[in-house]
Amino acid sequence: MPRPMIRHLAVFVRDVEKVAEFYRSVFDMDVIHQTVATETEGAAVFLSDGHLTLAILPQRLKGEVAHGINHFGFTIDSLEDITGRIKAAGVEEPQKRPSTRAYAEFRGCDPEGVLFDLSENGYTRDKAVTEDRRVTEKV
Repeated sequence: MPRPMIRHLAVFVRDVEKVAEFYRSVFDMDVIHQTVATETEGAAVFLSDGHLTLAILPQRLKGEVAHGINHFGFTIDSLEDITGRIKAAGVEEPQKRPSTRAYAEFRGCDPEGVLFDLSENGYTRDKAVTEDRRVTEKV
């Protein structure tokens, strides 16, 4: 089995648009996906350097999500194999993510509770991007 690869980092910020524009303009990252704001949650922006995805997520004043890095994600070949390794390490089994989270199928944690996503299917998304950036189908 090929080595699992980290595929994204998620950062909670107060001003999603400003932070996304910073990474886009300073590091020439492409906007590959944007969500639509709802009554309870602001819009998120997902950027890529062609290898790694950076999820810029809206900070919520209510709730227990910390400001800053929240989790990272792995693209894997076999959930069964990785789950077996996690359980053998004495850590709780990864749990299925809600169906609204198309970019990762499962969420796990390390022995200290640091969260990570697991995906066999890659980073799928709708084609919603800014006008001047190209959509990539898989990151």
